Order: sequence, then structure tokens, then C-alpha cells
Amino acid sequence: MSTYVIGDVQGCFVELKKLLEKIAFDADNDTLWFTGDLVNRGPQSLDVLRFVKALGNQHRVVLGNHDLHLLAIAYGARELHRHDTLADILTAPDRDELLDWLRHCPLLHYDQQTQFVMTHAGLAPMWNLKKAQKLAQEVERVLCGDQFISFLQHMYGNEPDRWDDALTGIDRWRCITNYFTRMRFCYADGRLDFAYKGELAGKPVALIPWFDVKNRANANEKIVFGHWAALGGKTDQLHLYALDTGCVWGNCLTAMRLADEKRFSVNCR
Repeated sequence: MSTYVIGDVQGCFVELKKLLEKIAFDADNDTLWFTGDLVNRGPQSLDVLRFVKALGNQHRVVLGNHDLHLLAIAYGARELHRHDTLADILTAPDRDELLDWLRHCPLLHYDQQTQFVMTHAGLAPMWNLKKAQKLAQEVERVLCGDQFISFLQHMYGNEPDRWDDALTGIDRWRCITNYFTRMRFCYADGRLDFAYKGELAGKPVALIPWFDVKNRANANEKIVFGHWAALGGKTDQLHLYALDTGCVWGNCLTAMRLADEKRFSVNCR
């Protein structure tokens, strides 16, 4: 009986099946965690959604920015982009069931037994775990409630780019969502930067990876996250596990077994 965390799948269903074969996944006993971005860019997003949903109690999923993008398109809050590969979901006979399931997935998962935290992009440097859980639940209630379409319509945008407890309404929810699903680099005060997405070696001097911000409030937590393929799965920090290894870009898909933190990867097309 094992728990494996899998990085961003993004519609790469063939590679997901290969990875599950490699770890000898037992659907009756093992549990799979997914760091978000189940869909988009890859060729089989519909198959991925159907497979993960069918796992029932044997899975945990957090929402990524591409998952939220799918919801925004499906509910009329956004148009398809040229590079989106979501049409098969939008025309599927079970689309409503899949979308409703996805909409009820959380932004943060915390397992008290193993003390691992999972989010798509990480934890904002100024939030401790208790704070992050509370803020994630705020947005989760909106997504599961009557205001979810209005939220999706106003979800996009880079402002506010720094957390403030005084934020209210859609500005507050957008800021929370951006930290959980889009964060990579910050400034020293925790303000988000969305412009630079390249390698660490070439970053502007003022930018800091979110996990390197001084006095990070969640530095003692064991955090698994995806989203940032340019890291190549490495952070050089204890208790911090980057699992997006760029499958959709032709690199590899990676799983980590929680019990011993051993990683398993398969090459991607």
C-alpha cells in the first residue's frame, strides 16, 4: 500500500499509463496524488480526466492553472486559445459530470499522517500552513458555490500581485488563486512576478524563487508541487519536492513515492 505523487500530466495519457506500469500501481491498494494541470497542451486530456475521476477514493487532485482554464472555457468565461487541446472534453457526452467533479477539487491538500502538503505552484512565502489552508478553502467555497461563473469571469489578471489581509471580493480570490496556481518568482517582499518564466540562471537579479524568499513562513513544511517545468524537478532544498518535469514539452513524467521519497520517471514523446 503506497502513495505516489505525480507531476503535471497535461493530457499525456500514454505516458501516465507507462508511469503507472513502472511503479506497478495497484488500484485496489495504492493512492495517487496529482499536482494539478491534468489537462491541456497534451493530446488526451479527456482520457486523463476520466481515468483520474474513476480512481474514486484512491486519488487526490489539486487544481492547476490549466484545470481552471478548462473550467473558464467550459462555463463561457473564456475563449479557447490557439494552443489549447481541450475540445474533446468540451464535446464529450460526460463533460458535465467531469467538469463538476473538477470544480470540486481543492487548491491545497494536506495529509496529516504523512505531513505532506500538495499544491500546484507552492505556498506563498508569507503564509504558514494554517493560513494557506484557510485561504484555499475560501476560494474552494466560491468554486463550489453559486458565484463560481462570476469568479471564473474575473479570475484572470496579475493584480493584486502581493498578498494583503485587507483584500476583499474578487481581488482577494484572484490573488489567492494566483499564488496557488501561477507562482514561480517573487520579489523580496513576496510580490509575484509573472513576466519571467525562464531558467533560474538567467533570471533578473531582483527576482527570487518563491521557496528562496527570506524567512519563508512555511519553510518547515514538506511541500510537493508542480507547475514549474524549468526547475527540472530540483529545488536544492530539504522538504521541497518539485515534480513537474516537463512531460508535455518532451522531457519526462515523474512520480514520487511518499514513504521513501523515491522518484520514478518515464520519457515522453
